[in-house]
Amino acid sequence: MKERNLALLRFSAIFSVIGAMLGAHMAGSGSYAFRPIHAHILVVGWLTLFAWAVYYEVFTITSKKLALMHTWSAIIGATGLTAGMWLQNLKPFDLPEAASLILYIGGGVTLLVSFILFLVSTFFIEKK
Repeated sequence: MKERNLALLRFSAIFSVIGAMLGAHMAGSGSYAFRPIHAHILVVGWLTLFAWAVYYEVFTITSKKLALMHTWSAIIGATGLTAGMWLQNLKPFDLPEAASLILYIGGGVTLLVSFILFLVSTFFIEKK
């Protein structure tokens, strides 16, 4: 397994555990305050990163630089979006509003870039 595939797979596994723990917490506490964060961690963090790890295992991309940019923008974007969402919605620390908003929006934009890079990468699949 290539290093980038392994990175996507491992981050996917981290997101899956965090998402499952948040779900268990919500079920046990009866509070659904984490619902949007839980959903994004599982869909963007776990499911999407896992799907991209499989994509890179199945297909060979001719542009290694593109694949590398996609991989790291996906990991950074998923992390930034979900962490920023947590900081913005639940305000666990006394951070300035601008700090959490920058992480939230910056993570979301970075994740959007990773989706665009994924689209572009589909045009760089090695033909067999």
